[in-house]
Amino acid sequence: MVEIEQEHPEYTAKRAMWRTYRDLYSGGEQFKANAAEYLVARHREKPGVYGDRLSRVFYENYIGSIIDWYAATLFRREPILAFEGQDERAKQFFCDFTEDCDRQQSALSDFFRRMITEALISGASYALVDFPKADKLPANRAEEDALGLSRAYLTAFGAESLVNWSEDDHGEFEWAVLRSDRLKQNEDRRGTEMETRWQYFDRACYRVYRKQGKAGAAELVDEGRHGLAGQNRVPLFRLAVSDGMWLMNKAGLLQLEHFNKSNALGWALTQGLFAMPVIYSERPFQQAMGDSYYIQLGPNDRFGWTEPEGHVFQIAVENLTRLKDEIHRVCYMMPQARDAAAPASALSKQRDFTITQEVLRAYGDSVKDTMKRILRSIAVARADAIGIDVSGLDEFDIGDFSADVEDARKLLELGIPSETLKREVFKKLAHKYLCDVRQNTKDRVSEEIENG
Repeated sequence: MVEIEQEHPEYTAKRAMWRTYRDLYSGGEQFKANAAEYLVARHREKPGVYGDRLSRVFYENYIGSIIDWYAATLFRREPILAFEGQDERAKQFFCDFTEDCDRQQSALSDFFRRMITEALISGASYALVDFPKADKLPANRAEEDALGLSRAYLTAFGAESLVNWSEDDHGEFEWAVLRSDRLKQNEDRRGTEMETRWQYFDRACYRVYRKQGKAGAAELVDEGRHGLAGQNRVPLFRLAVSDGMWLMNKAGLLQLEHFNKSNALGWALTQGLFAMPVIYSERPFQQAMGDSYYIQLGPNDRFGWTEPEGHVFQIAVENLTRLKDEIHRVCYMMPQARDAAAPASALSKQRDFTITQEVLRAYGDSVKDTMKRILRSIAVARADAIGIDVSGLDEFDIGDFSADVEDARKLLELGIPSETLKREVFKKLAHKYLCDVRQNTKDRVSEEIENG
């Protein structure tokens, strides 16, 4: 028995960090609303001055753009899904599943694009495999399909949603607790209150708890066996990246340092625009000053304006440039980190982008591994007689298909006596060229190549 509201120590330790990372990624009004947590006050700064600086705060969001670039580039071409076998019922299901995997019209590629984006922000993201709940047990598979009970679907969860868990010696979940909050209107529709839901999963069963508002205790509202109980596993799949490839964790502190210094420089420049008058006189100066006033000076008096010389401003600009370049460098985007005016050879640029491509391939391997585990678990749960494989996510230049064709032609001209090699080469080229067509069309092309 697990105390449903209890939180894992690791979750408690990382909760504040995840909130900071979420603000750094989102930027905009979300970051500005929480800017008081990140804008450092100067030593003995008056509250009024700090409040004025806080009202003028701005944020140059480099890390958010970098993460979105990685996610978009990784899925520039959709992953290649291969379904082998004679089970047409299963092939039709997975064809529909790839176009709507979460019952919200999200394609499988879009779903995993959001998952890798979440992983680059928080270090990990999670997908829950679920099936519709049955009011009665179906008599056969046909009735099961007719009732929609075999229609598996996915639900995405961020790292902040997994509040408690236990793992075995192999790193697999023994049980997990997911928590979600939402604002819900009262029955009289005159106000809203926060509803908190906990979903508990172990290797066989699930339980759902709910609590209205902050007071009271969580009540059990649903329980039963989940769809992967027959496999003796928790239906929660993790997509994680290593600490070295966790982009937000590598660049977050640099982004905060850049934020504080850029705002300090912006404030100083703004204040410097309003120069302060200086009067050189041995007499007491008590005259009123302003746009509609004049001042009277003696023969030996002088009047002038004071403004900063600007040496520290130049240092600040250079430091901000270095921080921006460092943010891109630690995220393996060397071409964007290099000064645009600095000369660089074509070979140097190619080598820099090669590093970025290797990182993209590593992300692609993580996505493909998670996708295969999810699809194969669904196939086992549905008792489908089908083999599933996932490939692709390793080419990131959309204009290089002609080069792929040329490489394939040279490979086939070697005369390697293998019909299997020929079929696999043709299938890979066909799937890459037809990356945006329906899955059943890809399956039909693959069958025709096999039978040819």
